Amino acid sequence: MKIAIAQLNPTIGDILGNSNLILEAAKKAEVEGANLLLTPELSLIGYPPRDLLINPSFIADAGAQLLQLAQALPPELAVIAGTALPNANAVKLGGKSLFNSAVLLQNGAVKQVFHKRLLPTYDVFDEDRYFEPGENSNYFSLGELKIGVTICEDLWNNEEFWGKRSYAGDPVSDLAKLGVDLVLNLSASPYSAGKRGVRSAMLQHSVIRCGIPIIYANQVGGNDDIIFDGSSFAVNRKGDLIQVLASFETDFAVLEYDAAKQDLVGSGGIGQDARSTTDLSFHPAEGDAEIWAALVLGVRDYVRKCGFSKVVLGLSGGIDSALVAAIASCAIGPENVLGVLMPSPYSSDHSVKDALELARNLGMAIEMLPIGDLMKTYDRTLANLFVNTTFGIAEENIQSRIRGNLLMAISNKFGHLLLSTGNKSEMAVGYCTLYGDMNGGLAVIADVPKTRVYSLCRWLNSGGYVGAVPPCPPLDKEIIPVNIISKAPSAELKPGQIDQDSLPDYEVLDDILQRLIEHHESAQQIVAAGHDEAVVKRVVKLVRQAEFKRRQAAPGLKISDRAFGTGWRMPIAKSSLY
Repeated sequence: MKIAIAQLNPTIGDILGNSNLILEAAKKAEVEGANLLLTPELSLIGYPPRDLLINPSFIADAGAQLLQLAQALPPELAVIAGTALPNANAVKLGGKSLFNSAVLLQNGAVKQVFHKRLLPTYDVFDEDRYFEPGENSNYFSLGELKIGVTICEDLWNNEEFWGKRSYAGDPVSDLAKLGVDLVLNLSASPYSAGKRGVRSAMLQHSVIRCGIPIIYANQVGGNDDIIFDGSSFAVNRKGDLIQVLASFETDFAVLEYDAAKQDLVGSGGIGQDARSTTDLSFHPAEGDAEIWAALVLGVRDYVRKCGFSKVVLGLSGGIDSALVAAIASCAIGPENVLGVLMPSPYSSDHSVKDALELARNLGMAIEMLPIGDLMKTYDRTLANLFVNTTFGIAEENIQSRIRGNLLMAISNKFGHLLLSTGNKSEMAVGYCTLYGDMNGGLAVIADVPKTRVYSLCRWLNSGGYVGAVPPCPPLDKEIIPVNIISKAPSAELKPGQIDQDSLPDYEVLDDILQRLIEHHESAQQIVAAGHDEAVVKRVVKLVRQAEFKRRQAAPGLKISDRAFGTGWRMPIAKSSLY
């Protein structure tokens, strides 16, 4: 029996478009001689649909399109697709009005339905808000095979792997008790750095524990702040990876279930690309290459799915805007990226030179809008009110807000999406200006610590850009001017200013922030790890005080386990103890 995996990039709410993606994959599966096609979680409506699910017409339209899709599919091909289905017992028995479901489509009809049992409600997930959990695990029969169906989180409750007890149930173990021959999983598992290896290790552990092969189909693409990496795969009964699909790209693969061996076997190909069949690792490798690929995909899909074609950003001659410009140029082409250089009297000559050199390296357009005269206008307007006060943060931030206004004017006039360029370190401690450098429709590197910004830029200059995934225009020269990487970082809002006038060294700051934000360590634990107590207390205070800024920030692409976005739900008005 041949089984196809369609690693799709759906658009949330584009029910017809997503249906066509499934149909195209089904036609390809038929040509390849497949008997069964597996697609990702909620493949018909896109994941996560969020409050679209409370719109009755959205659910009705999805139901109608599901029936049309069933009739349009090759009749002999069995297709597993994901959608939201009404809970007929919600009114009578209580509970949520919908199920997160997988449906078996064959011979022009919906043959069987399966409901997700484990509903994640943590980090970016909020499924308990919308869905009723399924009560039982189940399977369908195809020929002599009994094929169990699970949906995303249903595979993540392996008590032995995680080393902690759960009372939510273990759908894989329940399917094993039913005597299934194979387990399928429809997934929409968001990307975070290093997560691909964790997923595969967990499923390999589950296979060895239960002795049942698993095929895992994950969604790919960017939806708002969340990036899905794809990286679908199949594991045989021995726990070996026998099929690995591309990361950060749509992909398609066919493999076989050998009834005599009672196991999955490879198809002689690894997805659509030309990698060797012995190369069963995830590409690109962990680290800068995978983070770069995720950010490029996130920008590309955000621009496309939000209806933009061009972007604009401020170029300061600093490393953050340089990295964002490189990401954007790769994502949508340098011809669609406009950089705006807005020097003030405090801007150094080398910053202007560095920004111009970066634009030439990338092949992007650049405009120069000096802001000195606008600063004088503000000074005159505020002179009477600010009399007998000294130059300080207010005047510094006016410069940032002038630049933010100019960038928004360009965005409004030409319909460009404004990209903000602040990094995670700055966002964490509030080293950013509301209605200034925080302006924008997408914060590209808001989950990238400053030290990683430097690492990514060095990786680009070492040649990573040329071989990047997704592919970028090949360049045979240095991308980021070396002076941008080597000079001390500065906002250049007053003479001689550098970031470390206000912040600890970034190596120190980023380690404290990672411990505090991602590892949930207390100030005492961070001090015990070797950091200066006064510095730790100051950083913790800055993080708390900056919450109101982060609440007003543009969506930021998530690449870590703990980002300032959908999954970050801190109160603004709160005790200073936490």
